[in-house]
Amino acid sequence: MRVLLVEDDLAAARGVSLMLKSGGTVVDQADTGEEALELVRHYDYDIVILDLMLPDMEGYEVVRRMRAGRVETPVLILSGLSRPQAKVKGLAMGADDFITKPFDKAELMARMQAVVRRSKGFSQPSLRIANLQLNLDSHEVTVNGTPVHLTGKEYAILELLTLRKGMILTKEAFLNHLYGGMDEPEMKIIDVFICKLRKKLAHAGATNLIGTVWGRGYMMREPEQHTALGGIADARVNDLVEEQQSLNAA
Repeated sequence: MRVLLVEDDLAAARGVSLMLKSGGTVVDQADTGEEALELVRHYDYDIVILDLMLPDMEGYEVVRRMRAGRVETPVLILSGLSRPQAKVKGLAMGADDFITKPFDKAELMARMQAVVRRSKGFSQPSLRIANLQLNLDSHEVTVNGTPVHLTGKEYAILELLTLRKGMILTKEAFLNHLYGGMDEPEMKIIDVFICKLRKKLAHAGATNLIGTVWGRGYMMREPEQHTALGGIADARVNDLVEEQQSLNAA
């Protein structure tokens, strides 16, 4: 998950950022409304965590401009303002949730994950594709009920693919999601991650879920979609060729 944290209080921003990163979340930070608006126009975030008291504009105005500019990224307001009018105004402007400071860490994480799930069209924390199941809250992955042990990067890739099932994701999108523009490695590392992820899933009994769209990227699909798009056998040969190329490159 990739989060934009908009907070001008450095101590507060550091605390929230460390909390999110401890759960495997990629966090970008902005300390002004204008910077936040610039970032949401150029990057694909799963959610924006927004303080209301910013030096150049109120958080309400940030939400208003986002929605006016057709930026649909979910917004969770995190503010010291506790009066009902503040919450009503924030939600009316287009925010998706409102939490008052001080807050409980577990509550913030749970509500943030719930907002992201709803924005992707999922009401439950557990997502299932064929015999593969992901729990977005616990980051647990199972195939036919058997746990699959993934690295943090492998899980992040699988989560992104699952939440955007049926969509083609470019290697640039994966790099952006995993590293947030900071110290990004070469693009071929994505092929290596995908190769290892496919092998772990296949070993557990989940095959033909991650498809290659040549020259464009990767996508998560149901097995029957794979058959309709040209045959499992042919695509598996392509996958094996690509996996071998990825391993050679690594």
